[in-house]
Amino acid sequence: MQSSCSFRFVNKKLIMNLRDRVCETSEELISSELFVEVLERYVNKLRSKRVSLLKIFGKPVEEIGKDDINELVKVFCVLVKMPINAVTKLIENSECFARNPSLLLSFVDGLYNFWRQFERFIICDSTGDHLHKRPYRTFNSTIESLTHLVLQTYRSAGENISGQHPNIYRQVTAGAEVAVIALPREVKISGGSYQQLNAVPMIRQLLLYPPLLLNPPMNKRTGKFEKVEKNPLELLKINPSEWLCYPAKVGIQLILVYIHQNFFELGFSLCNLFELADDDFLNRPVDAVFLFGVPGNELDSMASIPTVFFDDHEKGLISAACPSKDEFGYFGYLKKMVLTLHNIKVMKNKKMPYHGAMINITTKGNRSKTILIIGDTGAGKSETIEALRIFGDSQIEEITIIADDMGSLDITSEGDVVGYGTEVGAFVRLDDLQAGYAFGQLDRSIIMNPNQTNARIILPVTTYDKIVAGFKVDTVLYANNYEQVDGEHPIIERLRTPQNALNVFRKGTAMSKGTTTSTGLVHTYFVNVFGPVQYCDLHDEIAKTYFEKFFENNIFVGQLRTRLGISNWERRGPEEAAKALLLQLAEA
Repeated sequence: MQSSCSFRFVNKKLIMNLRDRVCETSEELISSELFVEVLERYVNKLRSKRVSLLKIFGKPVEEIGKDDINELVKVFCVLVKMPINAVTKLIENSECFARNPSLLLSFVDGLYNFWRQFERFIICDSTGDHLHKRPYRTFNSTIESLTHLVLQTYRSAGENISGQHPNIYRQVTAGAEVAVIALPREVKISGGSYQQLNAVPMIRQLLLYPPLLLNPPMNKRTGKFEKVEKNPLELLKINPSEWLCYPAKVGIQLILVYIHQNFFELGFSLCNLFELADDDFLNRPVDAVFLFGVPGNELDSMASIPTVFFDDHEKGLISAACPSKDEFGYFGYLKKMVLTLHNIKVMKNKKMPYHGAMINITTKGNRSKTILIIGDTGAGKSETIEALRIFGDSQIEEITIIADDMGSLDITSEGDVVGYGTEVGAFVRLDDLQAGYAFGQLDRSIIMNPNQTNARIILPVTTYDKIVAGFKVDTVLYANNYEQVDGEHPIIERLRTPQNALNVFRKGTAMSKGTTTSTGLVHTYFVNVFGPVQYCDLHDEIAKTYFEKFFENNIFVGQLRTRLGISNWERRGPEEAAKALLLQLAEA
């Protein structure tokens, strides 16, 4: 917006790189290179459709050129300060623009809506300026100022064209939707192909205006992540101006997620899922690196579905990569690869990863129980927990979410099984989020593909200190979403031996809910293709140890029939599962 601002359009995204400040007056805004570029793009869009709004130029569509657009810019500079009748007095040959105020007003409204159709991001470069040391002031002088200035400019022009004040003011996000403060920071990985990552700016603070609506190119994930024998970073040349690093605290692990500009909207959404690593956390060794959105075809030769990872034994970390193609433009690829890397590191430490939800329930009688519900995506874990929150209001003091989707188990020196989480947020299906399921954080949410099947919402559900605290596990349940309840198949069924339990969990049967390209009844090893499948022998050994410990410690192990995959039970199934859990809790 000023000389210190550069910008680029990437598909439907507008990325603004700032070194200092944004415009401070409407005249500065309208005269800026970015405004002129947006205006030209809007006129070209109208030109391609031969829309009647272009009649404001007073000439045939094919004759509208750069000079005409520059004249319109001058007109706008007047209209943000004076009524429309001043235009012809101050600007020569401007009668065509002032001739039909109603048409000009429609053009302005269309331009404003065209601007807002872009996903708009501000990157504040903190190199040498220490903007990350004063984030509030930086955000206030950039994203906040731009929002107010765009609204002020739009409203002033509209009022001076129409001669009327609007009766209703909608305070929408008119500037940027997300702003980040970033600077290059050397990562603690020595030499080789990792060295090029040091030049990529690392996000230190992030601001967004929720609820944020995004429409990424894909709404489901397919396949599993492939282990390869060559480091994908050795095939790649990183252009640091096209990338940002989101340093994620994934449980106790540090995973550096590098996001290409083609997928910035997905990368920024990580802020609602994983805590951003602070300076102290960045001093620890890196557990994994993940390049999300690699341009070109370099990864294609590595696997049939080139979402790949390499176990770098020499460096003691894992490196992963995913291509920058529309079919991979889904948040599930980003989230699940990060969790795959986490799970592999967990298994290498002889701990057991799980794909499931873990909660600690404190009753009003001050009894505390920690419940782990293991199940596939769409098995009814989150829905049952939210139903618990509603139906257990009279007997539950507090529900603490330890994990919404993935976590790990450890055995303490005292022999207790304790559970940990990975995420502070949830990536939840809107399709199954029925009215009354009060997540309570909707005003902080990021919503993706709201008009499609498998529409998703990312929202905060817990805090970092809770996911890493370590809770002693009392109950382990398999979320069965496909079997109807009858006399022989109760809602909660206790499994009597470690081997019987291992068979149920290892088989991993679930009714697919359309979150991936799989349909119908599917079977997945421990319902976890995110690490255990790729390291099956190692996981088998760990799982056997932990299931034997479950029974040795008299932990309740069983199945929970949520019936989420059965038609017409999408809501009632989790509700009845929640009620059965409450009854068991009262009897314990």
